[in-house]
Amino acid sequence: MAAGETAAGETATDATATDATAADEIRGVAQGSAPTPLSVLDLVTVGSGRTATDALRTSVDLARFTEARGFHRYWVAEHHSMPGVASSSPAVILAHLAAHTDRIRLGSGGVMLPNHAPLVIAEQFGTLEALAPRRVDLGLGRAPGTDGATAAALRRTERLHEGADDFPEQLAELTRFLDDDFPDGHPYRRVHAIPGPVQGTSPGGVQSAHRPPVWLLGSSGFSARLAGVLGLPFAFAHHFSAQNTVPALDLYRESFRPSAVLTEPYALIGVSVLAADDEREARRQVLATGLNMVRLRGGRPGLFPSPEEAEAHQFSPLEREFVDSWTANIIHGTADEVRTGLDGLHKRTGADELMLTSHAHRGELRLRSYELVADAYGLPTA
Repeated sequence: MAAGETAAGETATDATATDATAADEIRGVAQGSAPTPLSVLDLVTVGSGRTATDALRTSVDLARFTEARGFHRYWVAEHHSMPGVASSSPAVILAHLAAHTDRIRLGSGGVMLPNHAPLVIAEQFGTLEALAPRRVDLGLGRAPGTDGATAAALRRTERLHEGADDFPEQLAELTRFLDDDFPDGHPYRRVHAIPGPVQGTSPGGVQSAHRPPVWLLGSSGFSARLAGVLGLPFAFAHHFSAQNTVPALDLYRESFRPSAVLTEPYALIGVSVLAADDEREARRQVLATGLNMVRLRGGRPGLFPSPEEAEAHQFSPLEREFVDSWTANIIHGTADEVRTGLDGLHKRTGADELMLTSHAHRGELRLRSYELVADAYGLPTA
């Protein structure tokens, strides 16, 4: 082997360049006066009186808008059997968004790995990579993204604990499919995820071996530690597990081992945000979010309620306590109040990126929330 050459035949310079490119796909650049890169998490919210078509059109408008304003990435989250959330098929939605955007990174926040065969995910995201080269992220979670009965229907088994327990093995299998590098003798050695790297090694092949970077998602310490040990980027669900945010990020950083993907830890956090033109309107919208969560936690998920529905609802003392606790973690108010809240959260957590998720009954209110945040931080306007 020649000096300066890797086992794969690349020169050391080429390998370094490849690592730098991979890192650039992960690390964003803060725009305007924002303390970190800002990104978007979309659950494709369907309000009462609205359709899934309405919600998906809002997602296209929002992706275009946030791309124009310098947001770094746009993720879609997998959920099932929830009438108010139309994001059950992230890969399908991402393909649609790819056709309507040019630069913003697109990804899953996340795909729930135990719900799917690893080969299927590798094929879906290989297809997305072919549609939007070097713009796709593959965020993976180990929760079902739904209730137990729906998870059983998705997985065709009632032994749901096995999906989470087997997550590291499923992740390793998925990575092998993405890289097309099962060892000789493995039963899947001749099974290939297509589109994928094997097309570049076939006679006449020119397909790039590049594949989407993998992120691990979590709301506890399990995925934080695993992401750290594997040297992968980590996304924490602060928006529904705020009390665990700092401990999980500390665990990730303490566990981190440099890898070919990252030399240093990189963590983003999902944050619930609702900015409005006046504080009262923001409170009304957030109360509707509270009612939505009361229904969901009570096993009665429905379309996202309007503020009028929330104001008319007779909350029990226990429901009111839950709503107060839940909405305390939503950064809401005027643009200046939201900016102050985000700045404070960044200071407390040291997150490398803030991924904002905004829920409102009407799509134009969600769009307005992101517009106000972008203006508050002086993000680019073209």
